[in-house]
Amino acid sequence: MKAIVYEGFGAPDVLQLKELPKPTPKDDEVLIRVRATTVTAGDWRVRSRQLPRGFGLVGRLVLGSSRPRQPILGTELAGDIEAIGTGVSTFKVGDPVFAFSGTKMGCYVEYKCMPANGLLALKPATLGYEEAAALSFGGTTALDFFRRGQLQKGDKVLINGASGGVGTAAVQLAKHFGAEVTAVCSTVNLDLVKSIGADKAIDYTQEDFTRNGEAYDIILDTAGTAPFSRCGDSLKDGGRLLLVLATLKDTLSAPWQSLTTGKKVIAGPVKERAEDLRLLARLAEAGEFKPVIDRRYPFERMADAHRYVDAGHKKGNVVITVG
Repeated sequence: MKAIVYEGFGAPDVLQLKELPKPTPKDDEVLIRVRATTVTAGDWRVRSRQLPRGFGLVGRLVLGSSRPRQPILGTELAGDIEAIGTGVSTFKVGDPVFAFSGTKMGCYVEYKCMPANGLLALKPATLGYEEAAALSFGGTTALDFFRRGQLQKGDKVLINGASGGVGTAAVQLAKHFGAEVTAVCSTVNLDLVKSIGADKAIDYTQEDFTRNGEAYDIILDTAGTAPFSRCGDSLKDGGRLLLVLATLKDTLSAPWQSLTTGKKVIAGPVKERAEDLRLLARLAEAGEFKPVIDRRYPFERMADAHRYVDAGHKKGNVVITVG
């Protein structure tokens, strides 16, 4: 099978197309013929090892020092089940599915085995493979942070970095849960965030949301530009700051700030849940959640897709078609 492999950290040119053996599912696994995958911010950070400030040493320990511990990137996919293990009864051959490998990665392949009881769900009939492949990363991230932040109907929510993969998912999910949503993005993305449900959009090149006198129940920061030191005064008493992207210092100081300020700061890894994939599928079926697709690239142009994501201007998701 074809796979995109990297044997050293660096620029997109480290990604190489190679032939690898086609995997065989274990008793509790399914074999998926991959139709689409994605390039997320997580992929480029792992590939380049450009991590938030303070996480350099941790990154070397987890990702590898001189060579990647996991030589195949990619966290999400959509495709068809081609074979099942002898112990699998929840899926059958031919089922269209989408899956999330999360921190294990390994989705830049033509075929992938996944545990049948893991982060795997039937593809919503309302979405094609490319859209379904982009359901998981942004959707599960937003759901986990909103869960930890105890998002309630009627909450006033600001999403900083609202036009990216996590941001566009967060706007739609916050609206689904009944929040009043303010989206912060650049000038060119104002219409986009309004089209997916934002009640108000702030152009960060023209207005600093921390100085407009507004206060919010929840601020979700996907861009890493709204630490508590900057936006604490924009939270209501009892408000919650959700740091999707945070430095090591901001992550470590979150418990102390929560204890001493009357406002809660939440940071740290996302908990991956199979039930979140099933929820996203139901919302997609109901027309309440749809991944935003910016660009599509063929599998052989993976490096070009990474170059585009590296530039930091993608809107929503970048999808890779496979085969």
